[in-house]
Amino acid sequence: MEILTLKNLSFRYPEAGEEAVRDVSFSIRRGEFVVLCGATGSGKSTLLRLLKRELIPLGERRGEVFFDGTPQDDLSPRAAAEQIAYVMQHPEQQLVTDKVWHELAFGLENLGYPRDVICRRVAEMASYFGIESWFDRQVDTLSGGQKQLLNLASVMTMQPRILLLDEPTAQLDPIAASNFVRTLQKLNRELSLTVVIAEHRLEELMLLCDRVLVMDGGRLIADSAPRGLAAQLPCNAPLLRAMPSAVRVYRALENDNQTKCPLTEREGRAYIETTYRNTVRSLPEDINVEANGEEAMRLQEAFFRYERGTPDVLRGMSLSVRAGESLCILGGNGAGKTTLLGVLAGIHRCYSGQVTVFGKNIRSYRREELYRGCVAMLPQDVQTVFLRDTVREELRGCERAEAMLPYSLKALYDRHPYDISGGEQQLVALARVLSTEPRLLLLDEPTKGLDAFAKEGILKVIRALKEQGMTIITVTHDVEFAARCADRCAMFFRGEITSVATPRVFFAENSFYTTAAARMSRDHFDGAVTVEDVIALCRENGIKDGAL
Repeated sequence: MEILTLKNLSFRYPEAGEEAVRDVSFSIRRGEFVVLCGATGSGKSTLLRLLKRELIPLGERRGEVFFDGTPQDDLSPRAAAEQIAYVMQHPEQQLVTDKVWHELAFGLENLGYPRDVICRRVAEMASYFGIESWFDRQVDTLSGGQKQLLNLASVMTMQPRILLLDEPTAQLDPIAASNFVRTLQKLNRELSLTVVIAEHRLEELMLLCDRVLVMDGGRLIADSAPRGLAAQLPCNAPLLRAMPSAVRVYRALENDNQTKCPLTEREGRAYIETTYRNTVRSLPEDINVEANGEEAMRLQEAFFRYERGTPDVLRGMSLSVRAGESLCILGGNGAGKTTLLGVLAGIHRCYSGQVTVFGKNIRSYRREELYRGCVAMLPQDVQTVFLRDTVREELRGCERAEAMLPYSLKALYDRHPYDISGGEQQLVALARVLSTEPRLLLLDEPTKGLDAFAKEGILKVIRALKEQGMTIITVTHDVEFAARCADRCAMFFRGEITSVATPRVFFAENSFYTTAAARMSRDHFDGAVTVEDVIALCRENGIKDGAL
């Protein structure tokens, strides 16, 4: 039975020239797990908000939305709030109370449930989601993964019938993201909860979902089972870049074979091992820039904490980065990576140890001197960068930096920065940061909310900046991106850098903080950590006799 039906749904933001959603029609059956994907700015987030009546943005709306056969506008306020749940991309934007237990009870309290019902449901959800150990904690002390899990648990206390999620794993580390997706699968399988999730990270979701809906330019251009979509996409389709690693390897090799297109890492491993020789097991290692160039930044025995009596976030940390190097820092949510960038940017001051930027103690810089052609930082919450009412005003004087981006932003000029998608906000903020022409660029999660094509563009921007001599330090959970853009990768754990190595060494030896390509090709090839590495080695070795 259909639980959600859209008929010719369209939407236009105020004063916008084109519609953000154009004539979209589809139905979703009760208990389906549906992935909504498409390029940055394709209309995914807008479409999801149109399905949650309380979040419908201001603008011109046409068409019809039916929930379980009832027109959306005819739903009672209670049914609309209780039966249709929504989890946002940014965890902090959805949290409204100070304590974890209060957050879990907040929705039920507002719906007027009796105290015993509230207590029973809160206890059940806290147990189901493993929240007991941090049940009494302050919300602002939680990691990003814990906050997102709390958001999910909070809406689930109201026992919704359909769950809408807008890129919920965008700010989660690989382990937290995997656990979150598995939790969604469990809710879908065990409770028959209908799930509609907008995501760019499709590696795990493609093997869990029932259907994939593809958006492009506000239109629905595909509605297919995941394996069918993976096998039928044209080789030049931008969406192919977002497909799981096994799909990309298979499609790139184009052997005209009759084997089934692999979708999972296990299927991809079987395809590689049964089809390709491994006489040549590895590719030549890239030159490590660490041995060359002046020192751009150094931390020596740095200690930092936010307040007296609180635990140290940095615990005697030491790190050196050379000029022209690209360093990616990985680690769990809440480990202190963002704090580290704040220290390097001069926002936070260590109470012990020393921070040196281009041979000069950071305390010796006047604030204007440090941020004028020296250090710039793209924060994790890019909305803090915006000060104007339109994108046009935000980008005034940023023409040179804007020209480096993978997308033209002209179509967004008349929109408010808060009204554009998360990925578009990333690009606008990056243009503003690059306009200061820094020598040391600090990036905090620069690819969150970006589609595969935009990530490719950001990768090209970083490579171009490196060629100009810029030093780039990136905090990221995107292991695929780190494997392709970094000269070195570092693991941050318990206030320290525990290991630093080139991507091929770093990812080849990890089990969870690694790429799908590395897991898929391990033992057959050595040090293949990107899809490009695997494809190159397959071609170098050639097909086994009788494999096809």
